[in-house]
Amino acid sequence: MKDFLSDMLTRIRNGQRAGLNAVYLHSHMPRICKDVLEILYEEGYIRGFSENCVDKKNERKIKVYLKYKNGGAPVIEGLFRVSTPGRRVYLSTKVLWKPKSTSGIFIFSTPQGVMTDHEARLLNLGGEVLCGIY
Repeated sequence: MKDFLSDMLTRIRNGQRAGLNAVYLHSHMPRICKDVLEILYEEGYIRGFSENCVDKKNERKIKVYLKYKNGGAPVIEGLFRVSTPGRRVYLSTKVLWKPKSTSGIFIFSTPQGVMTDHEARLLNLGGEVLCGIY
């Protein structure tokens, strides 16, 4: 597998649709995936994650704890990949667009690290658009 970020986003999206409390990710995820998980936690889209969990097969995994609203609906309504390995999408701060709803965010990879579109606007930074969440 070469695209760990897409795999991570798909596992989270499928886990939310299935109503799971947590999903397991590969333990050898690149640093950018862990940075995206930290942003999802800070923005309140997941309950948290732990890096050194052991699954049912005694393999080391990253466990992501999913978050739901009071009615049982998932907090993450939409989760999609923007930039892929075959089609990179780079944007400057002048052309940053808003997600469908006002509560959504885009996650950017900038020269100063992985951050949300709000932080990128404040720091006047552009970069690669990794994914969008609403």
